[in-house]
Amino acid sequence: MPRRCSMSNNLLAGLAVVAVTVGTGEPADAGTATGAATEWTQVLNNGELVALVGKSNEQIQNQLTQISQFAQQIETQLNIYQNLLQNTATLPSHMWGQVERDLNRLRSIVDQGQSIAFSMGNADHVLQQRFQSYATLKTNLPRNETFSSTYQAWSDTNRDTIASTLNAASLTADQFDSEETTMSSLRSMSETADGQMKALQVGHEIAAQQVGQMQKLRGLVSQQMTMMGTWLQTEQTDKDLAQARREKFFNADVKSIPEGQKMEPRW
Repeated sequence: MPRRCSMSNNLLAGLAVVAVTVGTGEPADAGTATGAATEWTQVLNNGELVALVGKSNEQIQNQLTQISQFAQQIETQLNIYQNLLQNTATLPSHMWGQVERDLNRLRSIVDQGQSIAFSMGNADHVLQQRFQSYATLKTNLPRNETFSSTYQAWSDTNRDTIASTLNAASLTADQFDSEETTMSSLRSMSETADGQMKALQVGHEIAAQQVGQMQKLRGLVSQQMTMMGTWLQTEQTDKDLAQARREKFFNADVKSIPEGQKMEPRW
């Protein structure tokens, strides 16, 4: 503190000498000039010190700005990393529903009794065995017990096919509640998804549910077509059988009436 006060006093003294010299317009004497030179040296030194202090403050300010910018960069990188973790996070649980089990039940319920089901790999072959063609009926016309058993097979096939088709439709209706529960859970997961990966996984699960619904619908349509085909085949076979009988009747040999006999009506 004494040193700084002395420097300040010397500076003020030097400025005063300059002011007096400029104000009077008279040159100072040698002794005074020598003393003023010393004071001016101190003034210049103090000026350089002030300039250095100003530069130091500017450098410190620049360093603080750089530190602030670096801190912002770090914060931005941390946010990017946090978003990356959030977008790559997976769902804690998945809702795939019971599509596979439902389809297995649908296939099993239509394959009961004497019914012809869409799931049969040889449905066309079974149909040909149970419902003979017109050519077969002409050469091997069923009679008595044979016709009775044949008709029984037709009846059982149609009845069981119709019943299994209705059971399949009833089964899919019973599955609405469980399917709606699954879709409700998926909707909730979709609304609360907080990352891209979770949203994609929910979308995939919803798409899988749609595929399952399409498979069930295909099963119902296929079974309905099977039922209609079986019924139409029964109608056609019945017509073929009637036609074969008519042809046999009209093609039968008619015995001629012996001569001398007279046909008289019976009363």
